[in-house]
Amino acid sequence: MSYRLCYHRHVPQRTKRSVSLPRDLAREIARAAALAGTTFSGWLAETAAHQLRLEAGRRALADWEREFGALTAEERAEGRARARALLGRATTRSRRRLA
Repeated sequence: MSYRLCYHRHVPQRTKRSVSLPRDLAREIARAAALAGTTFSGWLAETAAHQLRLEAGRRALADWEREFGALTAEERAEGRARARALLGRATTRSRRRLA
């Protein structure tokens, strides 16, 4: 197998883009990337991917509610608690106790 075929099979393919950002925003992104131990591009890619996952989740919830009806307050609270547990975050009540 040639080097070229092997290399492209194991290295993620990237698309290069040029974007214009306000200077202050670019500085803040650079700081955030450094704190996260990643590159400017890597931080932007992860942040964009996160935003897209959030939007997909919102669309899925809206579709579900259209089909089955709106979630109750109890169901929403249970969903938030499960999400926080999965993310390893404290609940709002336990955060208040820490303050």
